[in-house]
Amino acid sequence: MLKPNRGIIPEEGKIISLRNEFNHAEVSTLSEGEEKPQKKRDIKQLVAVIPPASQLMRREGPRVREKRIRVRLKDNIPPDELHLSPSLAKFIGVKERVELSVPGKKRMSFKPVLNESIPENEVWVNTEVMREKGVADNSLATVRGA
Repeated sequence: MLKPNRGIIPEEGKIISLRNEFNHAEVSTLSEGEEKPQKKRDIKQLVAVIPPASQLMRREGPRVREKRIRVRLKDNIPPDELHLSPSLAKFIGVKERVELSVPGKKRMSFKPVLNESIPENEVWVNTEVMREKGVADNSLATVRGA
């Protein structure tokens, strides 16, 4: 450790005290009867003001839930309906319409119909509608509540 250095600057009668420890300097000044010691701010207090990154990157508003599923083509399904399991409907937050997005194709909107017999990782859609759009049986797609 280094020993503190003390010195008097003859100009204007100010006393300056310097302390050097591990490249750390503290300066305090006194002038004409006033005592105002300068306090160094603690770095931890300064950093406490900065919010964490998770708080800065948090999205405001409702989040759209979606899931990757398999599209199964069935002849007995009406053209404007999409049949899905109740657990999948609850996960994606189905309300009035369901959006089906196939990679490389357009997004399609259907009326949801809940069916207990359908597996959770697939949806059933009309064969003719999907053939017109160029979607084959057992294709991967993303389903989300619209």
